[in-house]
Amino acid sequence: YQRRVHGPGDFRNGAIDFGWDTFTEEQKAQKRAIELNNGRAAQMGLLALMVHDKLGNVLELLPAGATM
Repeated sequence: YQRRVHGPGDFRNGAIDFGWDTFTEEQKAQKRAIELNNGRAAQMGLLALMVHDKLGNVLELLPAGATM
């Protein structure tokens, strides 16, 4: 059984506390924006790998010794 502590997707159940509750609303908004931007950057990186895979030059982007 898991219960939501603060909202959708929050299933901490008090087991892990990284100090989120100690942040101000402004700090929380800033950290959420940072997390969204990191996710967007990761998505763009994956998209770039898929595009270069279709172009046939993905190994040029990967570290030396990488194979497909």
